Amino acid sequence: MELFLNFPLWAALLGITFAQLVKIPIHYIATKEFKPGLAFSTGGMPSSHSAAVTAVTTGIGIEHGLSSGIFAVSCVFSIIIMFDATGVRRQAGEQAVVLNMLVKDFNYFIEEAKVWSKKKEYEKRAELKELLGHQPIEVFFGGLTGIILAFLLYPLF
Repeated sequence: MELFLNFPLWAALLGITFAQLVKIPIHYIATKEFKPGLAFSTGGMPSSHSAAVTAVTTGIGIEHGLSSGIFAVSCVFSIIIMFDATGVRRQAGEQAVVLNMLVKDFNYFIEEAKVWSKKKEYEKRAELKELLGHQPIEVFFGGLTGIILAFLLYPLF
């Protein structure tokens, strides 16, 4: 039952959930397009990765102090996760955009060059996921979300 009293864990889980759910209205306000599937996707505003790691780090800081070793470990972990979200994962998403364009262009070339009787099988191939990482502003607001939620949630524990 101690698991249910683990404040940093619950702060992180709430941070993930809140950040994922708030993507839907933010996207709707920005584009006037209602996409409930955003709650289960990667990328977008705010970063749920950043919300989770900053919430757990803030929770650890509140409970164990900013000079504790566990806070230091969590803080470094958070920095690495947020750096990765704006770096490697974002670059992978941008490469997926280019690869998807190449696949579409190649399929168009084949279609125009000759009739391909099995073409429909190849059109059913899934595209690479393009929305993998985050822009720095998305990571910033994800991190801010996690910190604020941890401070709001702490009095409940």
